[in-house]
Amino acid sequence: MKRVLFITAHRLGDAVISLAALSAMMARYPQAYFTIVCGPAVCDLFRYMPRCERLIVMEKRPYNQHWLALWRDVVRYRWEAVVDLRASLVSYGVWSRARYKVRGGRQKGLKLAQHARALGVQYAHYPTLWLGAQEQAYAATLLPDEGVWLALAITAGTEHKIWPAESFATFARQMQARGFRPLLVYGPGEREARLAAPVRALLPNALDIGGGQYSLAQVAALIARCSLFVGGDSGLMHLAAALNVPTLGLFGPSYASQYAPSGRWAEVLLAPGPEGEGDMAALKVENVQHAALALYERARAQ
Repeated sequence: MKRVLFITAHRLGDAVISLAALSAMMARYPQAYFTIVCGPAVCDLFRYMPRCERLIVMEKRPYNQHWLALWRDVVRYRWEAVVDLRASLVSYGVWSRARYKVRGGRQKGLKLAQHARALGVQYAHYPTLWLGAQEQAYAATLLPDEGVWLALAITAGTEHKIWPAESFATFARQMQARGFRPLLVYGPGEREARLAAPVRALLPNALDIGGGQYSLAQVAALIARCSLFVGGDSGLMHLAAALNVPTLGLFGPSYASQYAPSGRWAEVLLAPGPEGEGDMAALKVENVQHAALALYERARAQ
C-alpha cells in the first residue's frame, strides 16, 4: 500500500491554507493513503478526510522532544512521499521516494502559492475542507434555512488586526435591517473571550457560537450554512473561505498579499495605509457594508 506522510501546522489559519497543498498531493497520489501530522487545535480539519489512514496529533514537548517522538512513530514505514510544511528534520530521517519541504520566512505571493511551488504544482489548488454528516445535521437545527446568516469573526491573532467593537456592532445592526442575522464567531480560551466581550455586549441578541462551546468540526458546519462571512485576518476567515462561504477579509496590520483568504468567493478590504501598516480603526463601516453586500450579490447571482 502506498503511503504519504503530510506534516502540517498547529495553528488554524496555517492548517487551513495547507489544505490546498493536501488537495494537490491527493491528486498527485490518487492511490495513496495519508498520515496527517497536526496540532491538537486543528485535528478536526482532517477528521473526515477521504483516504486518511491515520491522524497523528502532535502535542508540543520541552526541548522539541515531540519531533523525536514523531520520528520514532513514522520511521518504521516506507513512504511514497513526505510533505513537510513545518521544515522539520523528520522528513530527512525516514525512507521516502519523494520529499517536499516548505521553507519558512516571508516569501513572495500567497502562502498556498508558495506551497504549490515547493510541491512542483503548476497551479495552486483552493483549500478543500470535509464536513461530517452529524455536524451538518446539528448545524441545520441551530441555523435553519429561513435565516440569512452573517458570520462575524470578532477576534484575531493580534489585537491590532481586530476591527473596533463599535464598528462591528454598527455594521451588524445595519445588516440586520437588510434581513441578515448575525452570528458571532471567535476562538476558545480566556484571551478570545476577553477580546470578544465588547462586541458581545453591544450585540446581545446575536447568536454566539464562540468561546469553545462547539468543536471545530461543529463550528465549520455552522459557518458553512452562512450566506456571508466578514472578519479580520484570522484562522476562522480562512476556514470560511475554504467552505466557499462568501468571505470578506478585513486587513490592516497584516499582509493580504500573503494571507488573503482563498476560495471561490473570497475577497479582501484593506484599511488605509501601506500594506501591513493599515489602521483597522480607519476602516469605515459604509465601505465594509458596500463591499460585503456586493460580494453577497455576486455570489447569489452564480
